[in-house]
Amino acid sequence: MSEWILTVITFLPLVGAFFLFLIKGEDEVVAQNARNVALWSTLVTFAASLVLLVEFDSSQSGFQFEITREWLGGNITYHMGVDGISILFVILTTFLTPLCILASWQSITTRVKEYMIAFLILETLMIGVFCALDLVLFYLFFEAGLIPMFIIIGVWGGARRVYASFKFFLYTLLGSVLLLIALIAMYVMAGTTDIPTLMAHQFPVDLQMWLWLAFFASFAVKLPMWPVHTWLPDAHVEAPTAGSVILAGILLKMGGYGFLRFSLPMFPIASDFFAPLIFTLSVVAVIYTSLVALMQEDMKKLIAYSSVAHMGFVTMGLFAGNLQGIQGGIFQMLSHGIISGALFLCVGVIYDRMHTREIDAYGGLVHRMPIYAGVFLLFTLGNVGLPGTSGFIGEITALLGVYQANNWVALFATTGVVLSAAYGLWLYRRVIFGALEKASLKTITDMNPREIAIFVPLIAATLYLGFYPAAVFDVTNASVENLIQHYTAALDAYQNVLLTAK
Repeated sequence: MSEWILTVITFLPLVGAFFLFLIKGEDEVVAQNARNVALWSTLVTFAASLVLLVEFDSSQSGFQFEITREWLGGNITYHMGVDGISILFVILTTFLTPLCILASWQSITTRVKEYMIAFLILETLMIGVFCALDLVLFYLFFEAGLIPMFIIIGVWGGARRVYASFKFFLYTLLGSVLLLIALIAMYVMAGTTDIPTLMAHQFPVDLQMWLWLAFFASFAVKLPMWPVHTWLPDAHVEAPTAGSVILAGILLKMGGYGFLRFSLPMFPIASDFFAPLIFTLSVVAVIYTSLVALMQEDMKKLIAYSSVAHMGFVTMGLFAGNLQGIQGGIFQMLSHGIISGALFLCVGVIYDRMHTREIDAYGGLVHRMPIYAGVFLLFTLGNVGLPGTSGFIGEITALLGVYQANNWVALFATTGVVLSAAYGLWLYRRVIFGALEKASLKTITDMNPREIAIFVPLIAATLYLGFYPAAVFDVTNASVENLIQHYTAALDAYQNVLLTAK
């Protein structure tokens, strides 16, 4: 069973999508059955992923639950496995998806069956990205995920959904063309697309530089990094609530995961060489997009820009090249997936009632929605990085790692913490506090049991990781230490070669 468990977890949602294809009948009956099948499919997938986590041996640094089968020939195989880094992203994916199905329960009323099919297919592709141990298999999962998200935004999005979906698709596809070229070059050079083998392969330094840039073009767009971030605010604004949650919670993390899985272990010399570039772009992202967030009048767009800023902490931490930096970057990705996803759900709660995301349309909601005000406050403070929440652990750990690498970068990046408090609390004050003056808000109702049920696990995860970060660090520690060991060994060997040449 351990050999097949990853395959089962990856393709369970696809089985649910197949059953959805078979549902027939009147529209209302089909819609309700589609919701039920999608919810149970995602819940069973989440339960199976928890079994995976329980059986996982965190003391080992290598890949576990591996399965290898012949696939396309020419050393291209169906190879799946997880280590201490990837398993937590699998858990995050299976954790957020059923919450997205619940969040869509009443807000999606047209083509419900097709919507649920798109979400289940998307879940399979997202899990596959984090489990694939063959470069071709990874690329197929990585690129195929664009299609269901493109459809979700383009069909069930807002007024400018077609523009936003095409912008999202073209940006991410353009970067991935270079990734495909790099993939081919690596296959020609190493004779295999097996990821563990490629991680141990020593590519020539000149080739590393070009391969690193090709991978960077794809992952920087997906993350997204400044200045290739402009597709993200439009995609978030136009996407349905659940689409925004998955976009912020999972799809953005694929870029950071790509840096961890490919750039750092396969191209260590190039990663060290381009680290100053990463630091510069990250600092600009943290400061610039935080200032842009302060100027927004649309709640979703404000949270979208804050995501770009928070991803700046991730890239800085990862390329600091030390234990605290990489651990902090991973923790920040997981924490941001929970908190940012929850913030988009908070926007969805009041959008379902008022059908507007304009900040000026609200004010004084605490008088009508006290439960909502408390929930929104928790995740706002988590986004700011308040101690006791998971947001604090991710930011402070990443910054400590960056400080060891470059204290000036850490100093400038810390201003982002202050700016995040400015735009986060500014948004909260304008929406929640003040007099209840607008007539349209005087009959608004507080969260219902379904909405409360969605937020309870998100609240628990935010506080649990805030008070007990070892739940993440214990799982990732062995794999991260192994990554750093190989990374520093490659750098030391290269320095010795340069000294010998002199």
